[in-house]
Amino acid sequence: MTILITGANGTVSREVLRELAGKQPVRALVRDAARTPGLDGVDYVVGDLDRPTTLTSAFEGVTTLWLLMPMGPLAPSQSMNAVWAARQAGVRHIVRLSAIGAAHDAPTRNGRLHALSDAELQESGIGWTILRPSHFMQNLLAAKAGEHLFGLFGDARVGLIDARDIAAAGAAILAAPEQHQGMIYTPTGPESITLDQAADEMARTLGQPVRYVPQSPEQTRDGLLQAGLDHWSAEVLAEYRVAYGSGWGDFTNDHVERIVGRQPRTFAEFVSDHREQFASL
Repeated sequence: MTILITGANGTVSREVLRELAGKQPVRALVRDAARTPGLDGVDYVVGDLDRPTTLTSAFEGVTTLWLLMPMGPLAPSQSMNAVWAARQAGVRHIVRLSAIGAAHDAPTRNGRLHALSDAELQESGIGWTILRPSHFMQNLLAAKAGEHLFGLFGDARVGLIDARDIAAAGAAILAAPEQHQGMIYTPTGPESITLDQAADEMARTLGQPVRYVPQSPEQTRDGLLQAGLDHWSAEVLAEYRVAYGSGWGDFTNDHVERIVGRQPRTFAEFVSDHREQFASL
């Protein structure tokens, strides 16, 4: 059984590779051979999901696919190309990393685009499992600036999840896909917290002041544009600010425990594990 991992340089896919390396025959798809995580036990192959003709050899002999698309307006096209290549190669199961709340009436265009790709996979004739995880704890590494913490939640709570727990769930499904056929999971962390609480936890762990600075959706968008983010992504993240601020992400569940057999990491554990990174920001 050969497992192919797309998005190999991304936050979640890197962790999926770490979970599987040395345990399963695993192949990682990269666009640039010079940019690989370089893990032992992983076969790196070059291919571009924007160019379906580059995928044939990368998908050859693959039985199970981890399908992850970066957020963007071309994500449905990239997902379509991967599903087509998987069909031609005889892939038997696809585990797709979708987005929290993906639906045709989702409050963000990213969620609506993911709903299109989720539906395409479900109708593909290939076995499937879909993960729609909550907001990543790792995203807060980009939200801290000195003593200030910014974010997309307003004053609401969100069931933040460590990307390593998403990866652990994904790896477990990839190793035994028949047990998760036709399932849609929404992995969360064990607690729903505010960004004020997140800032307090950072301050305790780092031994330095950290204060959450609330921003309106418009301030979120403008700040991201000033930081150099493209217009599409900045506007989508402002849409998430509206959605999360309404309490849209205030829930937790037992999906990680059901798949992996253990509790997901708490935010306090995440901050402790990334103490040096937070301290340098």
